[in-house]
Amino acid sequence: MNRGFLWMATSLLVPFLCLPWATAASSTPLKIYFVDVEGGQSTLFVTPTGQSLLVDTGWPGFNGRDADRIVAAAKDAGLSKIDYVLITHFHMDHVGGVPQLAERFPIGTFIDHGENRETTDQPTMQVWQAYQKLLQSGKYKHIVAKPGDKLPITGIDAVVVSADGNLISKPLPGAGGENPSCKGAEQSTADTTENSRSLGFLATFGKLRILDLGDLTKDKEWGLMCPENKLGKVDIYVVSHHGWEQSGSPQLVDGLAPRVAIMDNGAKKGGSPGPWEVIEKSPRLETLWQLHYSEEGGSTHNVAAEFIANPQGPDAGHYLLLTAHKDGSFDVFNSRTKQTKKYSAATGK
Repeated sequence: MNRGFLWMATSLLVPFLCLPWATAASSTPLKIYFVDVEGGQSTLFVTPTGQSLLVDTGWPGFNGRDADRIVAAAKDAGLSKIDYVLITHFHMDHVGGVPQLAERFPIGTFIDHGENRETTDQPTMQVWQAYQKLLQSGKYKHIVAKPGDKLPITGIDAVVVSADGNLISKPLPGAGGENPSCKGAEQSTADTTENSRSLGFLATFGKLRILDLGDLTKDKEWGLMCPENKLGKVDIYVVSHHGWEQSGSPQLVDGLAPRVAIMDNGAKKGGSPGPWEVIEKSPRLETLWQLHYSEEGGSTHNVAAEFIANPQGPDAGHYLLLTAHKDGSFDVFNSRTKQTKKYSAATGK
């Protein structure tokens, strides 16, 4: 056979052989599990490349309740290891579950903001020391992240926007411009707890933008949003601080203008009326989802039952699962109702 013909035939054949694989890889969705840890946080990202990022680990104690729920989500996603565990800050409801999770499931790397800055609070020191003991075992890699850093997980583009009280100094690509919500508003008093040190990040997956700021407080939100909006608009907003008053200012929420907000509140923690109303009134909101019915919110400040994973009554640990596609479309599955709500790609930002 003529060598030139053979080369040409082979070169034409290879793209066709690769096409089904490439198409399958590009169409694989991003999955995000919002695990019920009773008013703490634990959010599991599973990317199309098969890598995983767990944001926070819930509480210590409770016979490993939170760790067991995280492991159940990981197994549902088909994982045999969690590649990265990101600790937003060192309060009990965020870092407390680390030792129990490490006993139950393989972990690759921990990411955090560095030192604990709330050294006078005994519960915080207790869980911080337990976390440090685990890191010092030498079994895990450890990354201290700073604003502007890219998280090493593949399959999404995730940039750190806040860490250890510091913030990005310039707008992210596509952001910038004056934030009208800042006009006439005053900056909040500085927070001195670990909340203001929260490691927050913005993840981009195709046309979709997802923001998680941990428990970042209003004084730090101001630095991200006023007078210039350094974050831009987002599609998915992981509600800051479980929907408590210390976070979730109108300057942040209106500036983000999320299509969907997901609140990791508990029955008796979070879902406060003030922040709840700010979200409900934000300009582009289509749906607010809650992990729990909020007793504080009562009859007037809770969403419809179909958008709540765990209603009033005995808690069953139901979760929410967001499945996202690169074209900007996504859906949210409520594990209690077994119903899915679909969202088409946004027509404009």
